[in-house]
Amino acid sequence: MAEIRVENLQKSFGSFNAVRNSNFIVDNGEFLALLGPSGCGKTTTLRMIAGLELPSSGQILLDGSDVTMLRARDRDIAFVFQLFALYPHMNVRRNMAYPLVNQGMPKAEVTQRVEETARLLQINHLLDRSVSGLAGGDRQRVALGRAIVRRPACFLMDEPLGTLDTEFRDKMVHELRELHSRIGATTVYVTHDQLEAMSMADKIAVMSNGVIEQYGTPEEIYNRPATMFVADFIGSPPMNFIRFDGGLKKGDTSVTIGRQPVLVPEIREDIAPTKLALGVRPEHIRFDDRSGLRGQVFETAYLGTSQIVAVDIGGTMIKARTSSSRKLSAGDAVGLTFDGPRLSLFDEASGRAIHTALNNGGLNG
Repeated sequence: MAEIRVENLQKSFGSFNAVRNSNFIVDNGEFLALLGPSGCGKTTTLRMIAGLELPSSGQILLDGSDVTMLRARDRDIAFVFQLFALYPHMNVRRNMAYPLVNQGMPKAEVTQRVEETARLLQINHLLDRSVSGLAGGDRQRVALGRAIVRRPACFLMDEPLGTLDTEFRDKMVHELRELHSRIGATTVYVTHDQLEAMSMADKIAVMSNGVIEQYGTPEEIYNRPATMFVADFIGSPPMNFIRFDGGLKKGDTSVTIGRQPVLVPEIREDIAPTKLALGVRPEHIRFDDRSGLRGQVFETAYLGTSQIVAVDIGGTMIKARTSSSRKLSAGDAVGLTFDGPRLSLFDEASGRAIHTALNNGGLNG
């Protein structure tokens, strides 16, 4: 396996900048998820790493070697597509063997590799079956097998679970993570699904409009979002934003919301008076009748063991996650408290996180 290093990578299509100044490193054996909405540049980034698109500028290094301008066939990578890209007239065995046969590998070694990989993916009983008659999950395993059998330096996957139904998808998320752990493959995985990224990845690069908004572990991305975009994109429901005007001084440990002081992580820099946003996750909100921060319940959504409660605070609607055993109804007056150390603060104009004791920015690219 190999390290992937991307340096100042850019891709333009005419006047449109699809990828802008991306920088990241995928360590040997690491699983990186490129996460973001449609059109954010994640697939274009993957295709440049694969050699299917050439960058406008920047460098791509595979295990220390510059492969920026090499063709896809000259890079030691395997690509798994969303739509499987299998040969319907071949059975499973021949589909998996095809890249090895194409390389001129001896028949005995081809047979050995195919059967080893099929056992790894638990599809050895399907080797002589036609791929056209397989279920979606099994076809995806065959597509993975055709990539794994080559034993490449790294795997690139472009939304490989996108066409599967929910049941198969959840199962394959688990299986892909286990497979990655067993073979130690360096993997770059494109998805728009935050649950896939959070479940499988060692690191996540969250992209928007061609820019990597944040690069870090799932825990860093979730708990210390670097921008309002990341905070809003990650989480279900996403982070709440309570906007207010004011300035902050280095060392401050509270802000004023609706005339009520709210504890926040210690501020590490002076902030001139401007428009700010307090970010709070739904699970970091508690209902407390003694609190001076008041609101009115707008609606509730029952989720079994928990419920999501929408509360109007002075015209700002926020969502809190609480136990379903708590009886709350539309129109109820409630008091709220926030888990101060878990809150985030943002400069609304730039969208960037304000430097606090628990947030160091986390931006990359």
